[in-house]
Amino acid sequence: MLSFNEAPNIGRSLGALGRFDEIVLVDSGSSDETLELAGRHPGVRVFARDFDTHGGQWNFAVQQARTRWVLSLDADYRIDSALLSEIEALADSDVAAYYAPFRYWVLGQPLRRSILPPRAILFQPARCGYVDDGHTQRLRVDGPTGTLANPVHHDDRKPLSRWLWAQGAYARLEAQKLADDDELSRIDRIRRRKWIAPFAVFLHVFFVQRGFLDGWRGFYYAIQRMIAEAILSLEVLERELDET
Repeated sequence: MLSFNEAPNIGRSLGALGRFDEIVLVDSGSSDETLELAGRHPGVRVFARDFDTHGGQWNFAVQQARTRWVLSLDADYRIDSALLSEIEALADSDVAAYYAPFRYWVLGQPLRRSILPPRAILFQPARCGYVDDGHTQRLRVDGPTGTLANPVHHDDRKPLSRWLWAQGAYARLEAQKLADDDELSRIDRIRRRKWIAPFAVFLHVFFVQRGFLDGWRGFYYAIQRMIAEAILSLEVLERELDET
C-alpha cells in the first residue's frame, strides 16, 4: 500500500486487512496523521521513500514483500470479507495476476456503476512488474490472468481541495503521454481532441451509465469526472499553444 497524507482513509483501509500477518506501507512524506494511524495496526511495516513515479513507488513496495503473492491496494481502497475469502482460496493458483472490478463510493455511499476499469490487485511478484502509464501505473504480467468476482471498494474521503490538487499533477503526466504516445487507445484519441472529452464523459457517466439513479451523488461523480477531463483538456491546449 502507498500513502501520502491519507489520514481520512488509512485507518479504514488497514482495518479491513486484519487477516494478513504483514502489510508493507510505503509513505511519500505524509505530514498529517497517516503514519500515526498506520502504527495502530499490527503487522504494518512502514518504509519512507521520496516519490518519483507511481511505477517506481510500487516496484519498491513489491520488493519489500516476502511472500509468493502480493495484494496491491491504494490507501483509499477497501476490501470486504467476501473478497478476502475469495483471495484466500487462491493460494495454490498458478495464475500470474488477478484483476478486480471496482465499486466507487461518493461521500460514504456506493454508486451503482463507475468508469474505473478493473485493476490487477493480486499477483505473483516473480512474474509481474510495474511500468509507468501516464499519471498512474500498469502491471506488466508474464503469464495467465484471471478476474475476481468480488469488487474492491474505492472509498476516498479526502477533501475536494485535495482531489483538485491531485488532478493538476495527473493532468500534466497524462498530457505528456498523449503528446508522446503514437499508439493511443480510442478513448485517449478522443481526449487529445480537447473539447469533446469533458462533455462526453459527463454524458456517459450520468446518462449512459445511469448515474442519475444515484441522485446527487451520481451527479457529483459525473461532474467530478467532467472536471478532471476539463483540466486535462486545458493542459493539452496549453502545451499546443506553447509550441506555436
